[in-house]
Amino acid sequence: MPELRVTVASKVGLHARPAALLAKAAAGQAVPVSIRKEGGEQVDAASVLGLMTLGAMHGDEVILSAEGAGADEALAAVADVITTDLDGE
Repeated sequence: MPELRVTVASKVGLHARPAALLAKAAAGQAVPVSIRKEGGEQVDAASVLGLMTLGAMHGDEVILSAEGAGADEALAAVADVITTDLDGE
């Protein structure tokens, strides 16, 4: 299963608005995308609640994974959102 490690750029981490934007991006992919912190539980990246339970803060590394046709493209699209400052400032 392809994995991609990325660093959270949002100053507030994956909380509230950034989590909602990330979940929307993940839900729009052709394959399901999962996310976890090193040593942590994997959650559905399309779930706002799941994302918020990660406790991923600014500068934390998260690991994305997806499987199936289009997995690499899905990982790249979701990674692009995580590595963008989503705070709307």
